Amino acid sequence: MLHTRDISGDRPLSRARSHHFFNRGRKIFPSGVTRVTVERQPVPLYIARGEGAYVLDVDGNRFLDLNNNFTTLIHGHGFLPVADAVADLLHRGTCFSNPTEHEIALAELLAERIPAIEHVRFVNSGTEAVMFAIKAARAFTGRTGIVRVEGAYHGAYDWAEAGQSSSPTRWGDGSRPDAIPAYRGTPPSVADDVAVIRFNDVEGVERRMADVGARTACVLIDPMPSRAGLIEPKADFLQALQAAARKHGVLLVADEVLNLRQSYRGASARYGLEPDLIACGKIIGGGFPVGAVGGRANVMSVFANDKGKPLLPQGGTFSANPVSMVAGRVAMEAMTEEAFHGLEHLGDHVRSGLQDAIDRTGAPFSVSGAASLFRIHPKKQAPSDYRSGYPTQAENDINTALSDYFLHRGILLPNGAAACLSTAMTAYDADAVVTTFSDFLSTPAAQEFEASR
Repeated sequence: MLHTRDISGDRPLSRARSHHFFNRGRKIFPSGVTRVTVERQPVPLYIARGEGAYVLDVDGNRFLDLNNNFTTLIHGHGFLPVADAVADLLHRGTCFSNPTEHEIALAELLAERIPAIEHVRFVNSGTEAVMFAIKAARAFTGRTGIVRVEGAYHGAYDWAEAGQSSSPTRWGDGSRPDAIPAYRGTPPSVADDVAVIRFNDVEGVERRMADVGARTACVLIDPMPSRAGLIEPKADFLQALQAAARKHGVLLVADEVLNLRQSYRGASARYGLEPDLIACGKIIGGGFPVGAVGGRANVMSVFANDKGKPLLPQGGTFSANPVSMVAGRVAMEAMTEEAFHGLEHLGDHVRSGLQDAIDRTGAPFSVSGAASLFRIHPKKQAPSDYRSGYPTQAENDINTALSDYFLHRGILLPNGAAACLSTAMTAYDADAVVTTFSDFLSTPAAQEFEASR
């Protein structure tokens, strides 16, 4: 078993084995890795194993994990109930062309908890969940257009990507943001079907929907978009979004792939949003690949084929595979209302501790987030949308210095300082995060940054 350790002191890191594996990877993978999101310090840390709140890399370095595979592992690593359930299942078959009872059990759990879900369709990733939610909205309405929030991340579907990677040199007028394609070679017609709004911009919602509502299938909204700042939604913004969607006959699609972890009933219920469709993923797979589209039964009927060819065909060789279904059910059953409350209490402790350190020193930082999520911004004023949160080069540099400082204190803080907690973490772990940040504010790099503000 990995034991928690004193992470109060700086220490050198051995990286010889990680260098070895990275050199091997560079011979077979583009840039040496298989995900663009893999961070390097200056090479990736190759993980040997994880247990609870900690990971151990191939060089024997141990870290408190604030990434948890991009918020997926709500119970941390090696959660024993999931491990035991999956181990028992492996001997009886991992995937079939026929359905199993396991998919029904997980679907029933989601429908019981999440108010917006009456019917469910399982897929293999969050990207697929968002993609099929958009397709379902198109099939139901017969329209092609999408309205989405600037800077929010919704996976790798062309229409979901447009507008997620905007920058000051090309994001367009603030009243009418451009739908910037995510990659070179994106068909120009994609941008024609995507209208971009700014988060928490009430007037912008009403204006854009008046322009494009008649040809729009859905409004795609993450209630608290992580990549766009992990900023709390304003109640009047969500109300305006919902009212405009209803007025123009547009479906409301909530992307809760990440933010389902905000409460027992998800993020939409937490903030008073009533979506027609919800895209889920990450925590509902218990550490295995998963995605789900859920929503009103009449909208979800576009997937039905009992009366002939469906309006929206959807397959997937590994969709609803027993391993993901069992792991997801067990993980979610362990996330009782009490467990969610406990995790939120830990999150409140971290966020308030970080803010206290900022207030005490007057450092030019701010904190956003909710429940088990937090983000540290190198800005005096917490941002209200993607544009106000967009980092300057100096802010990117101090974020890198912050992550590196945490790394050498035994904590994996993602570059960009958007982080999450798990049920495996303790008050000791939470205090270590706060103490490490407080100590960082006294470093020459932080003081130089403060002097430049």
